[in-house]
Amino acid sequence: MVSSGAPIRLLCAKALIVGALISHAQTYSGSVPGSPGQSLPTGNAANPYSGSVPAKLIAGRMPLSLQNAIDLGLKHNLGLLLSRSDAVAARGQRWQELSALLPQVTAAPYVAASKLNIDEQGLAGVAALFHISPSIGPYSYFDARAAVNQSLFDWKSINAARAAVENVKSADYTLLDAHDLVILTVGNVYFQAIADEARITTDEAQVEAAQAVFDQATDQVTAGTAADIDALRTKVELQTRQQQLIQDKNDFAIQKITIARAIGLATNQDFDLTDKSPYEPIENTTVDEALTRAYGSRSDYRAAASALRAAELSRKAAVAGYFPSLSFGADYGTGGDHPSDSTRVYDVRGTLSIPIFTGNSVHGDIQRADAQVEQNRERLENLRAQIEADVRTAFLNLQSFAQQVKVAESNIELADQTLEQSRDRFTAGVTDTVEVVQSQEAVASAHEQYISSLYNYNFAKISLIRALGAGEQGVKEFFRGK
Repeated sequence: MVSSGAPIRLLCAKALIVGALISHAQTYSGSVPGSPGQSLPTGNAANPYSGSVPAKLIAGRMPLSLQNAIDLGLKHNLGLLLSRSDAVAARGQRWQELSALLPQVTAAPYVAASKLNIDEQGLAGVAALFHISPSIGPYSYFDARAAVNQSLFDWKSINAARAAVENVKSADYTLLDAHDLVILTVGNVYFQAIADEARITTDEAQVEAAQAVFDQATDQVTAGTAADIDALRTKVELQTRQQQLIQDKNDFAIQKITIARAIGLATNQDFDLTDKSPYEPIENTTVDEALTRAYGSRSDYRAAASALRAAELSRKAAVAGYFPSLSFGADYGTGGDHPSDSTRVYDVRGTLSIPIFTGNSVHGDIQRADAQVEQNRERLENLRAQIEADVRTAFLNLQSFAQQVKVAESNIELADQTLEQSRDRFTAGVTDTVEVVQSQEAVASAHEQYISSLYNYNFAKISLIRALGAGEQGVKEFFRGK
């Protein structure tokens, strides 16, 4: 029975591949989505998609767009490289199965010189009886011929070879699916880094605003128009914003290392993210259209279908263990006691092998093949349902996060206006710094909600690309702008 282990192993590993990529620690309370029905690891050493075979350090600071990052990931990501090796191994297995159907040609010329003792050969006493020497020889013999063996009919080998061909198709589809997983992984870590970079920008603006409020409060305390508590309150807020800035800078630096590990850059490579992930709504795509597209293009689904066909052919090969097989063999060459006086020699034979009793080994092979067929059929049905869940989940996330982005944009405007009015009221002596600090925190929260919702929306788009099996074309389709 031909095993479909390589593609099945990768299909099973996908639950781990697409399992915790959203482990990035959020500084604020913003929610982070999982991929559609799945999740992705980024820092797990057991997950090959979080690692890569790194290239050499490039001197200077390099620009890195989302498309550049994906291209590098498709060259260096470890998960994809391992999947390519699985595809090569499947081709090797196919050749092994085909070899049972192809002619086997060998040549083994030899020349020998011998001297025997007939007593040693079980004829003890014969030499003494006839008063001859027990030694025979020395004598020589020579043989040089080519031999060919060909299977004329072996239904088991035929089906095993057909199953191996389906395994190659499954491995090829699994390799294409690995491309999509690399795009999902790289897209997620890239957008996480963009979100971290955006947090740094807003933190710096908030630190600057908090410094201005602190300076204003200090001046009023000095002038005797405000209490010391007002200056202390604004100083605490300033230091809180400074602390947040330090933390977000560290998170961003770590996230850049995560990107480098996923796409094959040196971990100390200096680069700038050039795509800033603006909000781009998806237009004219319905769930039904997406499902039709996904069933036709998801490589993991096609790999599972090929694996099922391979298992069915393997079962036929197992049943064929009860059938007779026919083979042909022949050899031709020269032979004699010495090459100088050798003559033409040949041998032709046909063999019909009829299994009579195989010790129930064929029965065992059939049972194992039945189990493999049933497992692969169940995996295929489960994957079909998972694809629908992936697509529907991605659409729900897109709708929800699109609304959150719009609300967050409005909240930023309202929070900025509230902060401006609070500062004016504090300057006029109408209120103290409690209202100002609360307004500052509202501004920080509004910006964090916007950054988180925008990241969530863009990751939902990457997840939809994965759910559709759209690959690189999907990236160009859904991320047209900078």
